[in-house]
Amino acid sequence: MKHILILFSIFFTSIAIAQDTGSVAGKLTDKDFNNEPLPFANVIIKATTTGTTSDIDGKYIIENLSPGSYTLVFSFIGYETIERQVEIIGGQTKTLDVSIGSSAASLDEIVIKTTAKRETEAALLLDQKKATTIKQSIGSQELSRKGVGDAAGAVTKISGISKQEGGGNVYVRGLGDRYLNTTYNGLTLPANNIEKKNMDLNLFSSDVIQNVGVSKTYAANFYGDFAAGNVDIVAKEHTGNFFLDVNLGSNFNSNAIGKNFVKSEGTGYFGFYNRYQNNPYAVVLSHGIDPQGIDGSLGVEGNFSAGQSWEIGEESRLSIFTTAAFSSSFEYRRGQFANVTAAANTIFQDAEEFEFTRNTTAMANIVYRVNSDHKIKFNSLFINDATDEVGRFGIDGRGYNRNTIADNDDFGFFTQNVQFEQDMIFVNQILGTSNLNDKLKLDYGLGYNKVLARQPDRKRIALERFENTLDNDPSTNAIFFRNVEFDNQRYFQNIEDSEFNARVNLSYKQSENLKFNLGYNGRTKERTFDNQRYGYDIINPFTEIEDVNNLNAFFSSENQGVLYNTSVFRPLDPENGLGRENLPGQLENTYQGNLNVHALYADAVYKSGEKWTFVPGLRVEHFNQEISYDVINLSFNNPGSNKASETFFLPSLNVKYALTENQNLRFSASRTVSNPEFKEVAPFVYENVTDRIGGNPDLLNDPAFSTIVNLDLKYEWFINSDEIFSIALFNKTINDPVNLVSANDATGTQRFFRTGDRADVFGIELEVRKGLIKNNEEESILSAGMNITYTSTTQDLKTVSGTFNTNFNRDSDELQGASPVLINADVSYSPTFGKYKPIANLIFSYFSDRIDALGSGQLGNIIEKGVPTLDFVWKNSINKNFEVNASVKNILNPSIERVRENVSFDATLANDLGINSNLSEFALSSYKRGINASIQFKYKF
Repeated sequence: MKHILILFSIFFTSIAIAQDTGSVAGKLTDKDFNNEPLPFANVIIKATTTGTTSDIDGKYIIENLSPGSYTLVFSFIGYETIERQVEIIGGQTKTLDVSIGSSAASLDEIVIKTTAKRETEAALLLDQKKATTIKQSIGSQELSRKGVGDAAGAVTKISGISKQEGGGNVYVRGLGDRYLNTTYNGLTLPANNIEKKNMDLNLFSSDVIQNVGVSKTYAANFYGDFAAGNVDIVAKEHTGNFFLDVNLGSNFNSNAIGKNFVKSEGTGYFGFYNRYQNNPYAVVLSHGIDPQGIDGSLGVEGNFSAGQSWEIGEESRLSIFTTAAFSSSFEYRRGQFANVTAAANTIFQDAEEFEFTRNTTAMANIVYRVNSDHKIKFNSLFINDATDEVGRFGIDGRGYNRNTIADNDDFGFFTQNVQFEQDMIFVNQILGTSNLNDKLKLDYGLGYNKVLARQPDRKRIALERFENTLDNDPSTNAIFFRNVEFDNQRYFQNIEDSEFNARVNLSYKQSENLKFNLGYNGRTKERTFDNQRYGYDIINPFTEIEDVNNLNAFFSSENQGVLYNTSVFRPLDPENGLGRENLPGQLENTYQGNLNVHALYADAVYKSGEKWTFVPGLRVEHFNQEISYDVINLSFNNPGSNKASETFFLPSLNVKYALTENQNLRFSASRTVSNPEFKEVAPFVYENVTDRIGGNPDLLNDPAFSTIVNLDLKYEWFINSDEIFSIALFNKTINDPVNLVSANDATGTQRFFRTGDRADVFGIELEVRKGLIKNNEEESILSAGMNITYTSTTQDLKTVSGTFNTNFNRDSDELQGASPVLINADVSYSPTFGKYKPIANLIFSYFSDRIDALGSGQLGNIIEKGVPTLDFVWKNSINKNFEVNASVKNILNPSIERVRENVSFDATLANDLGINSNLSEFALSSYKRGINASIQFKYKF
């Protein structure tokens, strides 16, 4: 009985105490990031050790407080510290919500942490955990640690993603450029050349990137042209004290060192060509065609970044971040290049290419925070990407061309191709957010993009009997190849893209468990294209060239009309006697494309209890595309234009089930579309030295688009702030897919066709990130990560008739661009020795063989062979201001190969080439890129 009385006494005493105490609870939000929840902030009762931290949703609670007045102190590293008075009443819970902004008066060390907050791996994992779609991101902190220099390299560190070797073409879950979208701060970007839908991600240096996110599942706010995913590049911002970073470095390529490098005549060191205003014919008359030498083959790297913030009044702040960077690099490739279709067209078993690239980037980001409810940003980005490439094909005197004239065995063919490509990209955006009241929030953006992509004055010269230049006999010389008047030529090409785009999203928060989004986004895009050629018509057949390294001596203005004539395809005024020879001409090929996309969408975010989140959405999108063209080599009755107009209804559903606080199960289902791009529908054919690629206006016929059904299921376990395990299954059904097809004709021109009724994609992704050794503060000293993706694709094939025709000798095949296996892995070691904090990273990636172009008829597929890549990055923080960083990339230096499957050669030719007459695959290109090493010195003021 005594024990029972004691228990009753304790019970009633507890009730009395509970009635006499109170609690304080609330939510912390980030004033600088649209009042998003601020997790892991400190909430302390002033002058005590009593307190707590906010949870993942920014919520906090302190219980069992005696009635009375308290001062709560809210703080977060690098943010302002706020004190708030609260009166506690027994038996009640006082609600106190607080919005915290970063402090411009923070210490320098803290400012650095503040600006990295939204870029850290832990913060981005948290964002991934909270996201309502399947999303993965990589921030500038991880980019820096892994020595990633651009956005293309960034996304390849995410599971299920690879890029085309030697370019910025990105593949997501086995689907290539045409199935992907790229945005910058949520607004669309134009392509920078005619061969791509998306801008080359190599052009976005890590200096302008805060983070890169890839959304692999569809939501209503994305454009309907979505299958593989959406890549969003978020520009860097600054919110702390003044800072200035200066980086200087150098790089070299193992193949390029010691080579006598050459580049196109007339191009500046910083990648600008100063003759755009000149008439192409004036350029032909006044400037030669021989490449120019470059002193040295060491690349340089340099950039600076600066930022400053000013407090204006009690709530307003103006912040500016600006960066400018320049880099140059050299690459030398030597190997085999060929054009083999139903027959061997051209084969260069020994060829070399000199590539000199320059990239100039400048960005300014101005953020004005009016108060905690309103913020507006202006972002301006300029990129100039320039590449000089000099190719010499057949340098061994054994180049083969089946159309040679001078010799019966068709050997001794040589081609020199000297070209300069310059892409200038201008991006200007106004972005803003406004909290209209406790329930309504407005998010908006308006952008204008301009792209000027040009090939000014490409020079291509073809010779026969090139072996005569190698025999040290001055009496024997090479001769000009003279089959048609454009076998030796000057080529000029211009592309101009202009685009306006906008987005508006109004969100209504009915309760903590229900939010609605209503929005609009749209784009209006115009492309103009033109090219012009001047052929060198050699007057006398079998004309010799005494010095192949001094072609300017032959193609001088004095020899025009004597040894050669210039010729155009379209004369200026033939009716009045202005012919094709030795006169300027009209544009040879032109096309103009217009794209208009306007959409309204709505979705709801509904949380059922603590476990379930449902996001149903619907998008209604109107698509209109027109193409008009005037190109050579089309049938006389071709209409010269095509257009399509469609309205799509695109539903989506994303479901998240929280198995535990740190584990999610996700499901997504959606219907999307894939619309053709200008490069796919414009019938212009671009001729490289060994291949030809053109579009097909029939893609805008019925059907003018592909419909896609997407299904995704994913399990993710966020083990702690920097560790994760996830596994995902995905399936896509693509109706009326588009593929690049190598046509079964003499030239092997590659064109785009709707090759079948259906394609199916199924895959599985696995990702693991784990800290292996940790310090006393639970920070990883040795960590490792790996993601593996397996993708299986199949599509049916059919005969296609129209403006262009194709047929197949098989009923099905894999989807173009799909790699069955993708692997990314890295190991990071980051010990601390006093103030010396080095970080060493070993990074590996691999993609398996994938179809580059389908073969038609009896023609085999063109395959891009799998490539393993291994990089080593070493970052050395000597002290808080000075870093010395080094990297060695492409350590394995694998062969980069594109092959044609199932090739047969004439027995005599095969013997002359030293190969078998029947091959399972023949290399269309094969070379090594060399090992790249760099060193960088960085100082923070």
